[in-house]
Amino acid sequence: MTITLTLPEDIVRHLAALGEDPARTALEALAVEGYRSRTLAEEQVRRMLDFDTRSDVHAFLKGHNIYLNYSTADFKDDLGKSLGSRG
Repeated sequence: MTITLTLPEDIVRHLAALGEDPARTALEALAVEGYRSRTLAEEQVRRMLDFDTRSDVHAFLKGHNIYLNYSTADFKDDLGKSLGSRG
């Protein structure tokens, strides 16, 4: 899907002067807020931003001071998988 945003020209110039692509900046802001509000999952953020790996997503989120949505249940599940693979 294509979404069109209309931004005031001074904001576009400001972002461009900072070396930012306004379209990418808007897309990243959508991904950040979507993940922060738990509207988007990590995999959805990865696909949205065309990252190759989960590590890319983790680095992106860390760069925006966002903690991973990683629950105790996730930890126990990962631990169980790890311990199960040792056998």
